[in-house]
Amino acid sequence: MNDTSGTLDEALERLHSTGPERDGWLSNHAPMAVEALVRHGQAPTVHRWLDRYAPKLEEAPPSRLPVTVDSWREALGDPSRITDWTRFLTRELEERPWREVLATWWPRLLPGIAGGATHPVIRTGHAVRTLLTTEETAPRRAELAHALGYWAARHQPLPPLGPLAPAVSAAAALDAVPPVPEQRGGIRARLAQLTAFPGWGAAAGPDAAKALLAELVTAATHRYATHGHGEPVMLVHAATAPNAVLRALPALPRELWAPSLAAAWSAAAAVTAAYTPSEAAPYAATSLTPEEVFGRAAAHGDDHTIKFADTALDVGGPRALAAAVRSVELNPPVF
Repeated sequence: MNDTSGTLDEALERLHSTGPERDGWLSNHAPMAVEALVRHGQAPTVHRWLDRYAPKLEEAPPSRLPVTVDSWREALGDPSRITDWTRFLTRELEERPWREVLATWWPRLLPGIAGGATHPVIRTGHAVRTLLTTEETAPRRAELAHALGYWAARHQPLPPLGPLAPAVSAAAALDAVPPVPEQRGGIRARLAQLTAFPGWGAAAGPDAAKALLAELVTAATHRYATHGHGEPVMLVHAATAPNAVLRALPALPRELWAPSLAAAWSAAAAVTAAYTPSEAAPYAATSLTPEEVFGRAAAHGDDHTIKFADTALDVGGPRALAAAVRSVELNPPVF
């Protein structure tokens, strides 16, 4: 990404006066979507996109009680403390290098990766990718504080899970995930029904963990082409959540890579279990180039579609591009 226009920083500054949620629990996707738009050459469209998204945004909630280095455990998983968490992590990032802060908080937050329907870890992945690949600026550092603060406030471990038969590949593991019994209600009600996942992804070392994580992102992206119709919005997270973890790996100590793979698998499997349809559906190949596919997602305007197309371009290849086009077809357009 080479954003000489300053659009990303302008957009982030606009968004940092708003909260990470609206209507009580729906996520603010704008920081993630604008990062993807800028990265893929759509910077001229960002402010217009934000103008149209702005009516969905709410002000940040009021602070309740400051989070401190001694009291943070009490505030973990308390969504009413979102602003307290953001302010605390903003101070942390002002006092220490961002990689050091990330390495401290990543293992603390990882067990709650499914919290907030995986949106907090996805937002963190976008923020980390920006800091890894572009100039470090105040708005980009602040975005990491907002992302980590959101994750801390919505931290929610999955219920205890038993092991099922091991799978030979990520694709086979996703196919073997049993759907939750009651495919109704919100994601929290669905995740509460989880009991067991197929065994997959045990890694001997960091390099194996990274390769398996990339395999998982590819499998989940490909699977959307045939299964995305089960719930077109929610099932994108089966791919975008593990991809957020993959994007963060280069900034993390290598000893955190294997635990990161395990958490990413649990997130992808949880979303799959919650929303997978009973049958696969055919999909059409596409002759569009990656740039054309992302351009179509940007013109469509839906935030989830934009983020999924961004992940599909990371994966690359005909089936990933077809899956991105499928998300354009399945999700309602914004513009």
